[in-house]
Amino acid sequence: MAADFQTALETGDLDALRRVPKSDLHNHFVMGGDRDFLLARAGLDIAPLERPLASMAEMHAWVDGATGGLFKDAAGRLIAFEATLVQALNDGVTRLEIGEDVWAITLNGGSAQALTDNLQALHRRVAPDIEWIPQLGVSRHCPIAAIEHWMEPFLGLGVYRTLDLSGDEFAQPIERFIPVYRRAQAAGLRLKAHVGEWGSADDVQRAVELLELDEVQHGLAAADSPAVMRFLADHRIRLNMCPTSNLMLGRVHDLATHPIRKLYDAGVRVTVNTDDVLMFGQSVSREFLGLFRAGLLTAAELDEIRLNGLSD
Repeated sequence: MAADFQTALETGDLDALRRVPKSDLHNHFVMGGDRDFLLARAGLDIAPLERPLASMAEMHAWVDGATGGLFKDAAGRLIAFEATLVQALNDGVTRLEIGEDVWAITLNGGSAQALTDNLQALHRRVAPDIEWIPQLGVSRHCPIAAIEHWMEPFLGLGVYRTLDLSGDEFAQPIERFIPVYRRAQAAGLRLKAHVGEWGSADDVQRAVELLELDEVQHGLAAADSPAVMRFLADHRIRLNMCPTSNLMLGRVHDLATHPIRKLYDAGVRVTVNTDDVLMFGQSVSREFLGLFRAGLLTAAELDEIRLNGLSD
């Protein structure tokens, strides 16, 4: 498969890239789906961004306008989940890490079991051959007591394998989430958090140390500090990066200068992911091809990065 992947990059053969196994470990399923599926299923046509945005607030406003509220109830979110499975199938993703935010229990009559049963049923029906890694999400915008209350029933199911914190990095101090992460760790979950997308390199290291993270979502600011990159490399902390997202949210000037190159050279484990397929218009295969065409990484280096995502 390595030779097939590298040849596909070198020849620009997108169809061949789609046939090679790959992962998507940083995908917000509500905006992670297949555009054609959503048009056929729900009559919703979401065209990707045409220009970079300036802030998270502008991003959320764009999402609200583009989705028309379809994903605000339990039924709509199941459509989004199915659309993401379809998109992954079409792109040759064989390892997919997606899941629901714990607050969504409030849309399902307070039943974590019912919500989880619905997700599992969709996985079995739509994409049983994809290794689905069920993820619990928590938002920086929610009160800690509410997060703990919503999360506990999910942990009791023994289904979920990872925990991820997302939202505005500056909404609450990271140390407030320590009890949440200790509870998830005790339940055997792998620990992740969004950090270093808008914050600093020091924010990345501090989050890893305080929350005892196994992985970081984004983390591109770590490239600003040789000491932080060395810390990440020494502790085998993987960064699940989303190059086009970083470009379209104004975090990098262009793909040719994306910090994934600097992080890779420093020995930090990195992966390539989509973040929000519908917003940024990029599958995993297209992300790899874009990095190759930008001259940022060689085909062999990108193949190593691909393999990083296919194992823990």
